[in-house]
Amino acid sequence: MDRISPQTLRILALLVVLGLVVAFFASQIDNYFNARLFNRISSSVAIMALIACGQTLVILTRNIDLSVGSIVGFAAFATGNMVAGWPEISPLLLAGYAILVGACFGVVNGLLVAYARVPAIIVTLATMAIFRSLLVEYSGARSITSDTLPEWLVQFPNTVVFEVAGVQFRAAFVIAVLIVVAVHIALMRLRPARKFYAVGSNPEAAEMAGINIKATVFAAFVLSGALAGLAGFMFLARFGNITVVAGLGFELKSVAAAVVGGVNIFGGSGTVIGALIGAILVDLIETSLVRWPFVTEFWREAVLGALILMAVAVDAILMRRLIALRVRRERERKEAEAQ
Repeated sequence: MDRISPQTLRILALLVVLGLVVAFFASQIDNYFNARLFNRISSSVAIMALIACGQTLVILTRNIDLSVGSIVGFAAFATGNMVAGWPEISPLLLAGYAILVGACFGVVNGLLVAYARVPAIIVTLATMAIFRSLLVEYSGARSITSDTLPEWLVQFPNTVVFEVAGVQFRAAFVIAVLIVVAVHIALMRLRPARKFYAVGSNPEAAEMAGINIKATVFAAFVLSGALAGLAGFMFLARFGNITVVAGLGFELKSVAAAVVGGVNIFGGSGTVIGALIGAILVDLIETSLVRWPFVTEFWREAVLGALILMAVAVDAILMRRLIALRVRRERERKEAEAQ
């Protein structure tokens, strides 16, 4: 047990909680386990996992991005508008366009936070409203409808990559998981990606070590915007009908997925795998509460807010205890060596 890292312990604890939540709702809701439940959650998680992944990168640097929902909405509408006028466009080119749109918004956030040194919560709270207003202006009171989209895009959410024991794993979910795994490997193995942890853990020490803090924070916001843009593409493919309220509320859900997944809201620790599991847990609870007759719409939002508070509190308590345990063992080790 001593060799297990705190991050691994958090992921194991999350999996246990996920299992307990499934067991609870299975005992409360008739015919709870079915293919429709998995398909609905996996489709939603395919979008939220990408947003939570980008949100995690930002939180690791001691910042927060509240504009991701507006970026998703704008990217979804802009992508739908492009493919409606150019139906023969390549799928990869269309996805790349969505990523580019999101990255451009991320550049705005990154410049203001990293180089203008305006607090992230102020910047992204403002850009959340600004980007949404730009979407309203850009849309001109129009909506994107599924009948204007090419057939391949409409069928994309139903594309099955493989099937296991009757459970279908669809393209959007598989792509999202692969991206999250790739980002996780980069954060664990690549030195440039490890800078996100260094900046969030101790900015002063990171600066003394020669890390460009401004460039690292800027990169986090650009990547967050790019992943939100890709999520906009997924959103368009899943729903087809896009209005100016697309992506509304995703800010809260992405933060919830990250902190419930063990990402320290004060920066420096956490994993995107944890954020992925957090996204699954949040969506599972939200979807299950809809089918649970004892909870109203108001309480569904309250449960989500309570999850954030509980996750932050548990994370703070856990970190304090782990640090105290590490200090005590280090002291005992030095005393043993002195003898």
